[in-house]
Amino acid sequence: MSPSYPRTPRQVINFSKQKGKEIIANFDGGLITSDAGIVWIAELDKKLGITEKFGNCFQDHRHQSYVDHSVHELLAQRLYGIILGYEDVNDHDKLRHDPALKIALEKLNELEDKKGWLAGKSTINRLEYCPETILDQKNESLS
Repeated sequence: MSPSYPRTPRQVINFSKQKGKEIIANFDGGLITSDAGIVWIAELDKKLGITEKFGNCFQDHRHQSYVDHSVHELLAQRLYGIILGYEDVNDHDKLRHDPALKIALEKLNELEDKKGWLAGKSTINRLEYCPETILDQKNESLS
């Protein structure tokens, strides 16, 4: 006979709404992600504007017709990954599908319709590594 534990009331944690949709956390959905704490970190980041201010320090040398993710989005995704303990860029090929990270980065539509993902390792790597040849080419075209 298994021990009988009293049932506790269902615990629900409410987050802020995104695009008119309520975001809640409860323990009825099974194992979905082990990184749900990033949603709280992202809310704090939005209130303090840390990644937004950090993103304003970058010059975006990418050709804008090929850009799918803003510098701010890439920085936030990379920093949130590091906060979660994923220090390697290659971890983002799997993290780009994580539902909690999509919610943290306000990509809720992509979570529902599965069109598009967060940035992968190659895109984030291009943000971190901008060869001087690109900068030199841009400077030569301005001369």
